Amino acid sequence: MPNAYDVVIIGAGTGGYVAAIRAAQLGMRVAVVERQKALGGTCLLWGCIPTKALLEHAHALKIIQHAKDWGVTLGESPISLDMRLVQARKDKIVSGLSRGVEFLFKKNKIDWIKGTARLVGNGRVDVLDGEEQSLQASREIIVATGSAPRPAPGIELDRQRIITSDEAVGLREVPKSVAIMGSGAVGVEFASIFRRFGSEVTIFELLPRIVPVEDDHVSAELERSFRKQGIACHTGATVTGATATATGVEVTVRLADGKSLSSAADYLLVAIGRGPVTAGLDLERLGVRIDRGYIAVDHEYRTSVPGISAIGDVVTLGDQPHPQLAHVSSAEGIFVAERIAGRNPPPINYDQVPGCTYCDPEIGSVGLTERAARERGYDVRVGTFPFGVLGRAKIANETEGFVKIVAGKRYDEVLGVHMIGPRATELVAEATLALRLESTVEEVIRTIHAHPTMSEAVGEAAHAVHGSAIHA
Repeated sequence: MPNAYDVVIIGAGTGGYVAAIRAAQLGMRVAVVERQKALGGTCLLWGCIPTKALLEHAHALKIIQHAKDWGVTLGESPISLDMRLVQARKDKIVSGLSRGVEFLFKKNKIDWIKGTARLVGNGRVDVLDGEEQSLQASREIIVATGSAPRPAPGIELDRQRIITSDEAVGLREVPKSVAIMGSGAVGVEFASIFRRFGSEVTIFELLPRIVPVEDDHVSAELERSFRKQGIACHTGATVTGATATATGVEVTVRLADGKSLSSAADYLLVAIGRGPVTAGLDLERLGVRIDRGYIAVDHEYRTSVPGISAIGDVVTLGDQPHPQLAHVSSAEGIFVAERIAGRNPPPINYDQVPGCTYCDPEIGSVGLTERAARERGYDVRVGTFPFGVLGRAKIANETEGFVKIVAGKRYDEVLGVHMIGPRATELVAEATLALRLESTVEEVIRTIHAHPTMSEAVGEAAHAVHGSAIHA
């Protein structure tokens, strides 16, 4: 007889393990099938957490390299980076957080079944390649298998010289040079890491601007900053070939003006996005509708087969973009657990999902860009305020960037907030709350922002929307 559960979840990433905890809190018996040796999924094991740990090391190195600006005298020896120690600290952070998820499983009496899942039908899941057994879900199966780095057509990943983020995050040496294909969050974050560590970095982006999902002005500001740091950016560029050698990679590129460029680097990092992980689940055999490799779901994350839901990077909503973000997966996991429990949770508003990119300078954004707002028919007005005039920014020696608020003229509603600069990934939380509460610009203006703080830039940008910024 199969082991009986209310809910069986496949995948223990930020969607799966959060769904499991919430379902257990609501009184359900839960099993999670995970084939990796640790809990936490891509975000914790190879993505968000380890890359941000490396970025924090890069920031610390930046401070040390400018020690004299802080009145700190170091020894005569040149500043150096020991990647073995950097990687050891990163691994310690990752393993500690993963053990934390294990603790939460035990606390909430969630069974971790180690192995590979295959859906059989009628609520049954067989577990292979591990603790082989059959599980029976009486209420729901939730597929939360996530995504993996997407290969580039015509570019063979050897994972030695032509690599993805999975390999880049574990490099035990600082490369002399790195070419990066793609300038989304992964591409620009690794550009910041490697450049600060001392590598020569070149970015090749197919679209006309880097970080193309961001507001146009944010893209322009990041490219300006990157060029100042010595990061070469080629937009409108198509990588036409890459050949790995024993010591590096030869990359051929067609530039925006039609000219060809040959470039040599120690590594080529392919960072053009991520694709869904569904192999081996037998979803199509059961009649689950697949759309371009993704699991098609409705707005309550039900698939075309009753009793099977899916959340996170593996799904498509069909009629609207679906952000591949850890916090989106978690929110969807909570929604599905509460829906199964009959709680009738409110739908997720994807216009209110914050985006954070931890490059240097940081990017935080939520809501509509100026371009998107105009395309939707809004009559908009915009306010922008630079970090550079703030006392706190000058104290921290972090003066690049700005906060930009996009608002509707008719009702003064905040439609979007876009920022690039110090602490942007933290400051965006205020903007997200403003959108969630349907704040007007006037309400943000009347919200007192403490002095001296970076958050003053948000309040001043709101003043700027009305043409009344105090310090600009």
